[in-house]
Order: sequence, then C-alpha cells, then structure tokens
Amino acid sequence: MAELAHAANAWLCVDNTFATPALQKPIALGADIVIHSATKYLGGHSDLIAGLVITASEELGREIRYIQNACGAILGPFDSWLLIRGIETLHLRMKQHCATALSVAKFLKKHPAVDKVYYPGLKDHPNGETARKQSKGNGGIVSFSLKDNTLDSARDLVTSTLLFKLAESLGGVKSLVSHPATMTHKSIPAEQRKAAGVADSLIRLSVGLEEEDDLIDDLSQALAKLEVKEARHFRAVALTNQ
Repeated sequence: MAELAHAANAWLCVDNTFATPALQKPIALGADIVIHSATKYLGGHSDLIAGLVITASEELGREIRYIQNACGAILGPFDSWLLIRGIETLHLRMKQHCATALSVAKFLKKHPAVDKVYYPGLKDHPNGETARKQSKGNGGIVSFSLKDNTLDSARDLVTSTLLFKLAESLGGVKSLVSHPATMTHKSIPAEQRKAAGVADSLIRLSVGLEEEDDLIDDLSQALAKLEVKEARHFRAVALTNQ
C-alpha cells in the first residue's frame, strides 16, 4: 500500500491503535503518518481521552504541529502524565493481551454455538500470514458471530457476561464486550451493515488482563445460557406445531 500511495504522490496514513508500536511499526513499513487513539492501549487503563499523530518526516511534523498549536488541541498536564504512565507498561500489557486473546479465540472456534471467529492469530484467518510478517503479535481484539444470527441472541449474550463489561471502548486492562449492530454501527442501515460483513450476531471482545481461565469461563457460562434459551424456544415451537 505504501508503494501504491507513493507512486501516486500521495501519503499513506495508518491507524495503528489496535496494534500499537509494541506490535507494529507502520513508518518502518513505509507509512508517512501514523495515528493512535491513545485512549485505548497506549493509555491502557480507560481513564483518559487522547490522540497521537506521528510523522515520518520532520517537515510534515512541523505542519501538523502548527495546526495543533493554532487550534489549541493539546493535552492537559495530568492527562499527559497518565499517558506516559500507561506507555511505560505497554510492551508487557500487549504480550498478555495477545496471549489471552489467542486462547479466547481458540475456545470460541470450538464452541458449537459460535459460527465464525475473527482473529489474525488463528491459522485459517485470510490475512494471518500478512499479520505475522509485519507484526510481533495479533492484538487483544477478538470478534465472533453466532450460529443463531439474530439481534436477540447477540443481546442475550452480551448482557450475560460478568467479567466482560458491556461498553464500546477497547484496549484497557479490563475486558469489554460490544454488539456492533446495536452500538457502534447502529446508525448504518441493516442491509449496508450486512454487506460490509457486520452480521446481526457479530460480537466484539476487547480481551483485558484478567486471568485467562476466568475470561473463558465467563464466555462459557454466557454461551451456555444462550444454548438453554434456544433449546427452550425450539421445544416451545415443537409443542405449538403438535
């Protein structure tokens, strides 16, 4: 992508929020601008709102710094301190996020109620080979869809977890779960969502730093509740048909 952009005399801008510099360095791969939502993994504790812009050249950096100064978009001292504190443990946190997320993805892959699992660390992920070439790890975000591909089933699951808290953010020490179709992507018409691959039952996990077995047990109990509810529904339908 860098080669294509530069051949057209264009800049390549990469959002490296999910990977972080601990796993992937876009400028070394040819990017001109790298952005981060520092609210996420860089801060790491879900206690600040911040953003970063990194440039490959000093000239471009000066242009962005001028705009930043003119607009007044600067971080306060305390938020800056929180961000520095978070970055100091970034490499350790990312190692654990990656390890636990892989275990969670493997668990979901084998579960009978789960349809598809999206995580580049899985061998069958279509972009897994590319991810392994340019990244040191696969991150802490795992998405999956249910075989019962309905909004109701997804809602039941995301409201049944105990350790995974229902919220739209990601990248903190605490695990979060979200339902794109009714949260982050709710404003997009249903047909457009589905065409983009956002199924009604798609669920996104931000795997935190809690004990791996506890997180898997939490998902297991939530999926078990879902299976029980589905079994009761099918029995009710069968009795009605009789």
